[in-house]
Amino acid sequence: MKRQYASVVVGIGAKALDREFQYAVPDSLQGQIRVGSSVSIPFRNRVIDGYVTELSHTPQIPVNQIKEILGLKEINLSVEAQLVRLAGWMREHYGCTMLQALKTVMPVKENVKPLMEKKIISLLSEEELDHQIELIGAKKNQRARLRLLTALREDRELPYSIALNRLNLTSSTLKPLIEAGWVSIEEMRVSRTPLELMERHTYRVSLNEEQTTAVKTFADAFTSGVQQTYLLHGVTGSGKTEVYMEMIEAVLKQGKQVIVLIPEIALTYQTVMRFYRRFGDTIALVNSKLSKGERYDQFCRAENGEASIMIGPRSALFTPFRNLGLIIIDECHEHSYKSENIPRYHAKDVAAVRCELAGASLVLGSATPSVSDYYRAKTGEYQLLSLTGRAAAGSSLPCVEIVDLRQELLAGNKQIFSRRLRELMDDRLEKGEQIMLFLNRRGYSGFISCRSCGKAIKCQHCDVSMTVHRNHRMVCHYCGNNHPVPKVCPSCSSPYIAGFGTGTEKVEQQVSKMFPQARVLRMDMDTTSKKGSHEQILSAFAAHEADILIGTQMIVKGHDFPNVTLVGILAADLSLFAQDYQAGAGTFSLLTQASGRAGRGNIPGNVVIQTYNPDNSSICHAATQDYLRFYEEELPYRKLLKYPPFFHMLTIQYMSEDESLIGQQLEALAGLAVRIADENRWRMDILGPADGSISKIKDVYRKVLYIKALDVNHLEQMRKELEASVRTDKRIQISYDWNED
Repeated sequence: MKRQYASVVVGIGAKALDREFQYAVPDSLQGQIRVGSSVSIPFRNRVIDGYVTELSHTPQIPVNQIKEILGLKEINLSVEAQLVRLAGWMREHYGCTMLQALKTVMPVKENVKPLMEKKIISLLSEEELDHQIELIGAKKNQRARLRLLTALREDRELPYSIALNRLNLTSSTLKPLIEAGWVSIEEMRVSRTPLELMERHTYRVSLNEEQTTAVKTFADAFTSGVQQTYLLHGVTGSGKTEVYMEMIEAVLKQGKQVIVLIPEIALTYQTVMRFYRRFGDTIALVNSKLSKGERYDQFCRAENGEASIMIGPRSALFTPFRNLGLIIIDECHEHSYKSENIPRYHAKDVAAVRCELAGASLVLGSATPSVSDYYRAKTGEYQLLSLTGRAAAGSSLPCVEIVDLRQELLAGNKQIFSRRLRELMDDRLEKGEQIMLFLNRRGYSGFISCRSCGKAIKCQHCDVSMTVHRNHRMVCHYCGNNHPVPKVCPSCSSPYIAGFGTGTEKVEQQVSKMFPQARVLRMDMDTTSKKGSHEQILSAFAAHEADILIGTQMIVKGHDFPNVTLVGILAADLSLFAQDYQAGAGTFSLLTQASGRAGRGNIPGNVVIQTYNPDNSSICHAATQDYLRFYEEELPYRKLLKYPPFFHMLTIQYMSEDESLIGQQLEALAGLAVRIADENRWRMDILGPADGSISKIKDVYRKVLYIKALDVNHLEQMRKELEASVRTDKRIQISYDWNED
């Protein structure tokens, strides 16, 4: 039998997690040890536990220096072993190192203070309390004790810090009372929580027939031990969240735990509190705004079994639940579920693997699922659950109008707002109803351009145009570079330079000018940079402290404002001509989600879509919220041009400060890929190299190579062969990105 060697990582979750150690697998354990196995190993004159990250037949150091594994630890797959195995899959699929995958799946624990300690002063006995107060009151030197006992007569427990500060006590004051058995001091561990918790009450609504059918289908399968993937497809306002909560209830009754993923942009206080009112403090929450201490405490609560439901963005997927039963991915079409860092994983794909390892079910929910997800549901790979109508009684889909901006110009209207949108805004403000204005861009103007030479002013460090803000400064929203707007063109020295396009700041200025009586809020990355600002703006709007909310994509993601009866989409074309095969799908999704904010209460809603392309199919189908028509038209286009779901697509990206270096390297890689495909007779299309969608960010150039294949196994093998052939160059960073939507 050929000798087998295992790479083992130790110190999971510690800063020391920076390398693997190789051990020999004893003959007695051959075939039993796998990636993810927990093993006992000799390590620096002691025996410790570690996790196997790789198995091979090749020793990395002299054989006489390799020690043997002492034993196999677990019988069942522990949560740590599951996560190590998940990291192993990510390494294989995304072409990263095992340590990169491990640090994604098991984030390194930061140096944070432990859970806070809270001291409580408790009254042990009420017998003769009034008599003791009377006796102490007669003694002038015991006034502090008198204040404490009087306070404890009103409330049997007092926070230690309040007692010391407000009652002006000292520890010496308390000592005689403790010795006499009147009071005690107890210490409690308190988690730092991002939620301002309120009294829990039963939050349950009556489900309609479609919602009930969806829940029953899931619950019957789950309780009978069937775990699978579901696609919950429901129009905006169809009550998907209520369905999620009933599914969660069914899973919790089986003693299992649940992860709920929500896009960061939609992870609002309003959304979280809907879950909290139903499930109380069994909820844990993570998001990017939490402090290190708050985040640490939330994961500790999950790991210790104090929480059964974790809600958060992509990173919540790696919550160390020991009995995971369900993962829900809300708004599963969102691009934020894809990591921009190495490994460039997609939460949907990783969630499917984690569910397989844990024996859990996966629910994907969206009003506008990706074409590939809907195709998988229609072909039976996923189970389709449909919600075709709005859930709230009296609520219906809004009336959507498309305004041709070319006709507005011909009629002499050069303003941001079409005549129809302005008319409806006047009407809603008069009625006291609310308005949302959506623009897929922040800042004051889209870009600065010279009217003499026609060149736009770009960032010196990134291949993007600078955005103009109201303070007359230009800002790069990729690297943060900013400086004043120049007085002359940097290219030709012409003084004729001006801002083009419209940003949220400019829209806000125009609205305030046209409707001076209206109360206006603006919500974009600039106004929500501080912790809590996101919730403050949304809470103020929900409380009708403003009439008009202006914003970017973050205002159209899952929010429910019953008094909003008008949504204006000011520039529907901005995402339509992106250099991406998903541009049409992205535009359809964005417009549908934005339209869905109107008329969610009892008052019918209106939506105005302003566009220069009124006949575009994505815009037309979004206006009618007709996903099936959009899907049926998009599918042949995908098949003809060899895009997902019919073909699998891999993007190999090279990044370096040396543009010529990555160009040469990718040219050689493309030639190698062609030879490998020809030798194996694999049906593949190899395109590139080409500039990335943004060719330079922070002085780092990006070039890509695209490979399409009908057989995903051939494409996976191609990636592995190319990876094995690449010579490591520290000046180049390589990433592998799977395009499956």
